Amino acid sequence: MIGWQDGRVVYDAFVLLSFGGPEKPDDVMPFLRNVVRGRGVPDERLAEVAEHYMHFGGVSPINQQCRDLLAAIGDEFGRHGIDLPLYWGNRNWQPMLADTVAQMRDDGVETALGFATSAYGGYSSCKQYWEDIAAARKAVGPGAPKILKLRQFHDHPGFVEPNIESVRTALASLDESRRATTRLVFTAHSIPVSMAKTAGPTGGRYNAQLEETARLVHAAAAADLEYDLVWQSRSGPPQVPWLEPDINDHLESLAEKGVTDVVVSPIGFVSDHLEVIWDLDNEAKDTAARLGLGYARATTPGTHPRFVAMIRELVQERTAGASHTTLGTLPTWDVCPTDCCPPPQRRGAPS
Repeated sequence: MIGWQDGRVVYDAFVLLSFGGPEKPDDVMPFLRNVVRGRGVPDERLAEVAEHYMHFGGVSPINQQCRDLLAAIGDEFGRHGIDLPLYWGNRNWQPMLADTVAQMRDDGVETALGFATSAYGGYSSCKQYWEDIAAARKAVGPGAPKILKLRQFHDHPGFVEPNIESVRTALASLDESRRATTRLVFTAHSIPVSMAKTAGPTGGRYNAQLEETARLVHAAAAADLEYDLVWQSRSGPPQVPWLEPDINDHLESLAEKGVTDVVVSPIGFVSDHLEVIWDLDNEAKDTAARLGLGYARATTPGTHPRFVAMIRELVQERTAGASHTTLGTLPTWDVCPTDCCPPPQRRGAPS
């Protein structure tokens, strides 16, 4: 097998790291129990969340989106002479990362590059993937390959440009005569306030990176409009403060201020998975309709060619000395400090 060298490290595989999701109704409750394992969430609460999945036949789109992305990555690698076998492992549903690591070991892989389907820093979006890797390697035991995660990419042109394009497309679908009263609203997954205010060299990275991405997309896509960064998909007990405002509350506020139309751009996500299509294409869209707001939702990067090319470029940063491409000014790390992004002190269910 031909490896790719980064200093003294030779990479001999690529693995896509993602969240996972159910693919049939019988998967839904076991999947949700995996998501909240260790939090003591009762099945009664999970059953409420399961109804979101049942609206879509018990199938989350995220696994198929990962398959499509992996196929596109394979084509991109092939066009650029990158000879790395491709693998895929999830945090919460099949293919589970530990099973993938075991297969990689059996295939003779020693050191792989991992790409996580999250652009930002933070516990759930970054550090937990490092923990997932460590747990999977421990479960596999001797011979488990090393997996070194690629850096965050919130301000990489390959992430920002597809979002710019999708915002422009969504904006074009609204009534041009009401542009002066149209608002651009960016959304991301809410997190506990205690996580957002983490001290230290990486403290507040999630919020700061999202704010930078929002500024970059806004400046290129709709600089004449006012914009906001708000939150969605909040979970956990109500007494634990999470980042606000929620997208639905914010739409109420905008309507009261005379806004007539909104473009909602889920820049916190890389694909149109269930939290996007439920929270935005159902709940937020219904809220907008009730308020009489024109509503357009921008798409996520998905398998946009520029996004797929970005993944290849991130690999080449580590394997071929390619330049570290950014549009913003915030720092990113290939390997995070050991004390960064502590886990949340909470108990709660997913949204």
